[in-house]
Amino acid sequence: MMMKVLTYNVNGIRAALNKDLVGFLKRENPDIVCFQELKALPEQIDEPLFAEMGYHCYWFSAQKKGYSGVGILTKLKPLHAEYGCGHTLFDDEGRVLRLDFEGFSVISAYFPSGTTGDIRQNIKYTFLEYFLEHVEQLQKTLPNLIICGDYNICHESIDIHDPKGNKDSSGFLPEERAWMTTFFDSGFIDTFRYLNPGVAHQYTWWSFRANARQNNKGWRIDYISASKPLQNNIKEAKILPGDIQSDHCASYTVFDF
Repeated sequence: MMMKVLTYNVNGIRAALNKDLVGFLKRENPDIVCFQELKALPEQIDEPLFAEMGYHCYWFSAQKKGYSGVGILTKLKPLHAEYGCGHTLFDDEGRVLRLDFEGFSVISAYFPSGTTGDIRQNIKYTFLEYFLEHVEQLQKTLPNLIICGDYNICHESIDIHDPKGNKDSSGFLPEERAWMTTFFDSGFIDTFRYLNPGVAHQYTWWSFRANARQNNKGWRIDYISASKPLQNNIKEAKILPGDIQSDHCASYTVFDF
């Protein structure tokens, strides 16, 4: 069974729907879609648009209106849905949603950004520490994990257009990059980089400033990671910069189960 898993920070799902998000999903036809940054409550989302395409819909919104939030669409009905990660602050911000299927689990995660200052940067570090412990515990009972989302971190120099100029920028700080290395060393695979080891200038987010997207001055901060037992199941991984519904773009990985 081939499963196409797509991740997309839509920067407001209602705005993305107004920019042909449905048409994009029909063209790509993923089996599972992980959204981040919904910026909407479940009752504000036009769910029948997705249901008509055959998706079961799961939403985990932030308590604060118009902020954060994650969701998963799936054509395969899950055995279980887990809302949150057990941390009050991060659950109030709607950052982690997990669906369990027969033989594998999928997480949609929206990591905090630290770009607004030291307070949020420290919250980001707290999330990183907590999330790593969380998924390490999950692996004991759910060894086949797929973690999709906006990690808000570029791992290597190849993942950012200007590594020297951004060495002191949140999202490319040494501590954040070291965490990514620890995360992958703990038993996860960066599926895009696994199949595209030397491919440069492939990004998933661009600033709205200075024509960054037109000039491809971007950052690869969105990932689909898979636990090591799934290594041989990874068949294809691509980034899709052509459709523009957000300041991010979608990416997908195909798994053979």
